[in-house]
Amino acid sequence: MIPIVDTLTGGAMAVVALAGGLMVVSGRTEVGVMVAFLFYIQRFFDPIRSLTMQYSVMQRAMASGHRLTEVLDVDIDVQDAQDATSLGDDDDGSVEFRNVTFGYHPEHPVLKDVNFRVKSGETVALVGPTGSGKSSSMALIHRFYDVQKGTVLVGGRDVRDVMQKSLGRHIAMVLQEPYLFTGTVRDNIRYASDWADDDAVVEAAIAVGAHDFIEALPLGYDTVLAERGSNLSLGQRQLLSFARALVTDAKILIMDEATANIDSYTEMQIQKALRRLLEGRTGLVIAHRLATIRNADRIIVLQKGQLVEQGDHDELIELGGLYAQLYQLNYSSFDDLPDKLSDADRALAT
Repeated sequence: MIPIVDTLTGGAMAVVALAGGLMVVSGRTEVGVMVAFLFYIQRFFDPIRSLTMQYSVMQRAMASGHRLTEVLDVDIDVQDAQDATSLGDDDDGSVEFRNVTFGYHPEHPVLKDVNFRVKSGETVALVGPTGSGKSSSMALIHRFYDVQKGTVLVGGRDVRDVMQKSLGRHIAMVLQEPYLFTGTVRDNIRYASDWADDDAVVEAAIAVGAHDFIEALPLGYDTVLAERGSNLSLGQRQLLSFARALVTDAKILIMDEATANIDSYTEMQIQKALRRLLEGRTGLVIAHRLATIRNADRIIVLQKGQLVEQGDHDELIELGGLYAQLYQLNYSSFDDLPDKLSDADRALAT
């Protein structure tokens, strides 16, 4: 566009110079008039040139607006049923999977006929190789997706019969990637708990070991965080995520690789705090570092979307199956694998 405008500008000035020159020579006009017209031509094309320079910016803005409307027009797949009810204080923190089959694409199931039950107040760990369906199970509990077959129950009630807002108040989640927002530290901790007072915020921060570093910030709990908390270290951002989950006082606490980005000393502090804070709450933990889930009441082992083992740490080590293999791969050489491992397990370890 800009070369076209420049060409038109040059052409118009050439016409004025040619015609004006002839008129000046014939005495029908003055030189100053011709020069004035040349400046008029330039002034006329200046705003057109400015518009053409902004044309690409306008195109990008129009494309962004089109994408926004596309997102806003997308139909919501997971919606509350017309007769959905709220989870209340009388509903416990139990979680149950009944013959659950789920896949992000129906022809490629991620979970296949999975059955397990987590009692209220029990801490259960989900382990297994990458892609075995651990994180997908956690997403189904919070009803980020609906199952293709089977039923997911929270508090003894089908999550499809429960209002999603009340399900969010019943369940707190800490993910591997911490999400913080522009605002104060205090506002980020009680992001999902508007009712929490300052004392509850401080208590949660103390419980997860975040209070000391928060107090060391320029304005303490009133320090404003940059977008995504970029002015904090990754470990500090994760500690704030823990505090946010704990201040909600939810009955179910889900941790999906929540300690993956935290150093060993901080992880030890969090483990100590969680043992106390999980009392009376249902805990669901996903961790590849098996040391973090050794003390779980029960360990559920998934492989290729199927539940293959469950029991406590000692029982699964004695069983000598997939969990024992994963544990040995974490803490021993391949030569130290238990003799009980099958040839298939050894091949997988290789």
